[in-house]
Amino acid sequence: MATLKTILSDIKKDLVSKNKIQEGLHERMRKVTSLSKRAILLAHQKRLKEAEKLLQEAKENVSVIREISKSHPDIVFGGMFSAALQEYSEANIFLKLVEETRFITPEEVNVSSLDYVLGLADVVGECRRIVLDKLRQGQLEEAEEYLRTMDEIYVELMAIDEAYMLVPGLRRKCDVARRIIETTRGDITQEAGKKALENRLAHFEELISASEKRYRNRSKTLLSNKNR
Repeated sequence: MATLKTILSDIKKDLVSKNKIQEGLHERMRKVTSLSKRAILLAHQKRLKEAEKLLQEAKENVSVIREISKSHPDIVFGGMFSAALQEYSEANIFLKLVEETRFITPEEVNVSSLDYVLGLADVVGECRRIVLDKLRQGQLEEAEEYLRTMDEIYVELMAIDEAYMLVPGLRRKCDVARRIIETTRGDITQEAGKKALENRLAHFEELISASEKRYRNRSKTLLSNKNR
């Protein structure tokens, strides 16, 4: 018959073992988050192949976490794994938008609907960064394309009313997305007005230049006729 000391000793060993496993899982979760963030930065820099490589590494870590969780279902993940998967989803969605201008599916990313929509909401902020880059480069039409993508994400998320009750945190993310879109639309409107003014001024300068040229030619003609 086992003594209480033996029972508790075995429990201690089990808890220590599970704690080590949990620490290892948390480290992998942090790595998934870090790799996903770096992939997003690389996508902004148009270093797409490098971004894909990092997401592949993140994918492998996600797979390991899931396998370990099956073997140890009693280990509590808390919100850490979901946060990592949201970042992972955001990175995959954003990279596919940059590469192919299409939305990747939750099945392609292999994440839950919950983690996908929360990651999708955060993509709006990354699109704003691209808009600002495009505006700095004078690429107004491309900036407007990304604004339309931001609008599409927000409108479609707002259309699934049930999601607000089923996905904690989605309403707050959508509120943030709305403010980002409003600010971005203001930036584009301001830049469009500036560009229109520049075009009008350039046209006015062309008219003045043409008028001055005609005046000079006329003066030369009159002077030539006078000297005859």
